[in-house]
Amino acid sequence: MGIKKFKPTTPSRRHMSGPDFAEITKDKPEKSLLVPLKRTGGRNSYGRITTRHIGGGHKRMLRIIDFKRDIYDQPAKVLAIEYDPNRSARIALVEYPDKKKCYIIAPLGLNVGDIVISSNQKEVEIRQGNCLIIRNIPSGTLIHNIELSVGKGGQIVRSAGTSAQIMAKENNMAHIRLPSGEVRLISLDCHATIGQIGNVDHDAIILGKAGKSRWLGIKPSVRGVVMNPFDHPHGGGEGKSGQGNPHPVTPWGKPTKGYRTRNRKKYSNKFIVKRRKP
Repeated sequence: MGIKKFKPTTPSRRHMSGPDFAEITKDKPEKSLLVPLKRTGGRNSYGRITTRHIGGGHKRMLRIIDFKRDIYDQPAKVLAIEYDPNRSARIALVEYPDKKKCYIIAPLGLNVGDIVISSNQKEVEIRQGNCLIIRNIPSGTLIHNIELSVGKGGQIVRSAGTSAQIMAKENNMAHIRLPSGEVRLISLDCHATIGQIGNVDHDAIILGKAGKSRWLGIKPSVRGVVMNPFDHPHGGGEGKSGQGNPHPVTPWGKPTKGYRTRNRKKYSNKFIVKRRKP
């Protein structure tokens, strides 16, 4: 994938950049793997906003992604690399010998015509796109789409350009370094896919204008310091005044800007060997 620059025909175009979609080989998605995607606007079942800054955006259909990769020892051929509006990574359409088709996350270097396989056997080749249990993957290998519970399907490391690394194995657990820098214990019987996820230049994209955020369903975010005291604890003051508060808070008075909100009693704390950097 490459980054496409634009001629500065307007002020917003001057710094805008976007993907060139050079790796995309198929324009229309597979109809059998589509389901409608209902938007919430950030609201819950009572109609109350529970997540701010969500609303609008282009209409989308959800692509059904096979995160479990539970069709074992059946080689699947890559038919196409496609765009998915619901995630930053690209997706690959694969077909099994019985003509069943699935979508998987497309790793870096996967091309049309390649063969991928999911297996619990040791004999499977260590190459991008193949899905194995962590027990059969050598230490130091880059992996993605990692299970946290056996049989549940990949839950972490699914964004464009990301990968985790197996650091060590001991006592039926693997030490895996995640993209955040956190080192976490994961069972050796959990599945993971080999390789780094493609679309590595995704983080270099510059939207360039507010309208592009609205197309993505992101509404404007207003800073607290420009509000009135009635609207935000940081609000008020004459002219360009700072937040004033040495302990920055949310509109509801809870600490923010670096304050850690993870529950100290969370059951999975025991699986974290090394915390990510703040």
